[in-house]
Amino acid sequence: MPLPDWPRAHGLPLFAATIRGKPEDFDVTEELGFEPSGDGEHDFLYLEKIGINTEWLARQLAIFADVPAKDVGYSGLKDRHAVTRQWFSVPRWNQPDWAALDVSGARVLEVSRNARKLRRGAHQINQFQIVLRGTRKDSDPLEERLQTIREAGVPNYFGEQRFGRDGGNIALANSWAAGRRLPRHKRSIAISSARSYLFNELLAARVTDKSWNKLVAGDVANLEGSGSVFEVDDANDELRERCTALDIHPTALLWGDGCDTNAAPAGHDDWLQALNKARVQPAYRSLRLRVVDLRWQVDKDTLTLNFGLTRGAFATSVLREIANTTDFVSPNNPDEIHHESP
Repeated sequence: MPLPDWPRAHGLPLFAATIRGKPEDFDVTEELGFEPSGDGEHDFLYLEKIGINTEWLARQLAIFADVPAKDVGYSGLKDRHAVTRQWFSVPRWNQPDWAALDVSGARVLEVSRNARKLRRGAHQINQFQIVLRGTRKDSDPLEERLQTIREAGVPNYFGEQRFGRDGGNIALANSWAAGRRLPRHKRSIAISSARSYLFNELLAARVTDKSWNKLVAGDVANLEGSGSVFEVDDANDELRERCTALDIHPTALLWGDGCDTNAAPAGHDDWLQALNKARVQPAYRSLRLRVVDLRWQVDKDTLTLNFGLTRGAFATSVLREIANTTDFVSPNNPDEIHHESP
């Protein structure tokens, strides 16, 4: 099903552009935010990959090290159609020689050791370099728009990758809510898609009334760069100043068991009932996304963006505030810069 064109915060897109015309146009570097301990039962591998996805590469590492695939760890999924650098952990039970690893499209950049397996969502930030190719008008206020994004952030929508090709994961969520039994992986996709859609609807309402970047009494606030949240009984001057400074953000629910249905977006009672029945744990997600150290370079019909995003964020949520983008490849594979991280 077609996805809604959820409202933008900073105005209409300025031009039409293509992204991922070649892998080098979408470059992602994962930063853990901590140093491996240097000893322990797990090899920590920093790999660069081009044209392959994270899960496939993890299976190749498991085969090479002769360990079960479930014991290979990684912090986040990264898109296949890109140049990406990310960390993996592999048990060193058989003392594999990583210098001998031969996987087309991947190369080992660094090897260390750590006492524990790398867990999902363990990284701190992803650094992006993204090239947009498209014809602009000389009169478009691009510099002004980019400066606004750097200072004010963007709405923290889940990107279209979360919902599958042509919104196909929404149909999966509908089937799950109607009682269809699904394999565990597809059930997880259905639940995630339903919660993400509901969140986007809540965020869209706040963008429409221009409160997506403001704290109001009764909000739950999120501390920038962390999972810490607290209730806002009174949006006093100190909290408003911290919100303006992008130190804290308003949040909305990632729906789950026990949430007040009176606050839910209309028309999704079946999803709400199914989420309650499945005892999905509710959580909160920031309504606003801070775009870290945004820099840009304009060269004729090419715009190159460099910026950082915390885990759980979608680069496409930044791009949609600048241009109408067409992905040169199908967005059917999730970009997990893009994993959900409540």
